[in-house]
Amino acid sequence: MKKIVIAGGCFWGVEAYFSRLKGVISTEVGYSNGSVRETNYEEVCKGTTEHAEVCEINYDNRLISLDTILEHLFRFIDPTALNKQGGDTGIQYRTGVYYYDIEDREIALHFLEKQKERYQDEIVVEVDEVQNFCKAEDYHQNYLVKNPTGYCHVNLGLLKPNEMK
Repeated sequence: MKKIVIAGGCFWGVEAYFSRLKGVISTEVGYSNGSVRETNYEEVCKGTTEHAEVCEINYDNRLISLDTILEHLFRFIDPTALNKQGGDTGIQYRTGVYYYDIEDREIALHFLEKQKERYQDEIVVEVDEVQNFCKAEDYHQNYLVKNPTGYCHVNLGLLKPNEMK
């Protein structure tokens, strides 16, 4: 089993998308790569802690690769949008791939390098080691399951039936 942290805008949709993928064992939304160890939704929304809204993904790398996870990320984000996805704007909505395993850094950087030819504008997806990750409040976990009419910039219709659990 492996673990990666993905920032793709509002974490509600990111979690809803990845939790449906074959090979994904579990997901948990939280805040990562900010300037302090602990934070909460209110502080993150103010932008004072510089955390991104993220989804930690535990996955079986025998069933799904990190490359495939990143391909899915690029289905629903605009990798050239700085601190913005969909209707959400702010540093907490930046895009990023945050790794625990140094080998995943190289995989992510290689993936981004291959993507450059597909975009005219610069890709602004961060690649960095996980820092200051903390779990989001319980009401954010599986938010779109609990609130199916909640706002989500992520198009869950991009998932193909054969990719889903």
